[in-house]
Amino acid sequence: MSVPILSAREVNKTFGAVVAARDINVDVAEGEVVGVIGANGAGKTTFVNMVTGYLKPSAGRIQFEGADITALPPRAIIRRGIGRSFQIPQVWGSMTVAENVEVTLGIAAPGPLPFWRKLDRPEMRARADAVLARFGIAEHAEVEARLLSQGVRKLLDVALATVRQPRLLLLDEPTSGISADEKFGVMETLMNALKDQQVTVLFVEHDMQIVERYATRVLAFYDGTIIADGAPSKVLADADVRRHVIGETHRPGKH
Repeated sequence: MSVPILSAREVNKTFGAVVAARDINVDVAEGEVVGVIGANGAGKTTFVNMVTGYLKPSAGRIQFEGADITALPPRAIIRRGIGRSFQIPQVWGSMTVAENVEVTLGIAAPGPLPFWRKLDRPEMRARADAVLARFGIAEHAEVEARLLSQGVRKLLDVALATVRQPRLLLLDEPTSGISADEKFGVMETLMNALKDQQVTVLFVEHDMQIVERYATRVLAFYDGTIIADGAPSKVLADADVRRHVIGETHRPGKH
């Protein structure tokens, strides 16, 4: 039996008397696209923060490709092969789109970057252009990031998170703030780009239409724990999930 790319066992997180995560047990197989759903405060972001090292579990163990990463800081976890994007895109607004990628490529390069070596050089620009083309935003290369639409900013943010070629990528609400007209196009572009890179994906999302269309599996969080885990059609129809997460008005398959 193959080793899961991500495994959490008896993971708990408390803040004083507040229990933010309790008894989380989950395995993620390589190549899965896992949607993570739950109301605000349900524990999904706490889980993502523990996987990426921004929070340390109060108890339990997290493994990546069979190695224990529970106590590692975020930088060490990134170097191991886990990437992350944020709900609010983390881009340099005063730089162009191409410059954002070039700087990220420079930061991601192994070893110290020699201070005399320019980032804006032909080989670095060629690599940046390839990243932008993969995410469908090459036409915006010379635009300052602060001037981009929210959809393009999201694409750029995820593109930057893939520069190190992670094997597992966690996306925090990839379609939040994007118009209804744009959301499917943006998500389609993201999924195609990540599929080309053979990245395992976990994405936190409140839009059930996006979850239903793009997730191959869904984890539903409530009160700090996972209350349902399985195929989207099964989880979104689950009585507890409908009661605590998505509401009775949502009908799976009805867009």
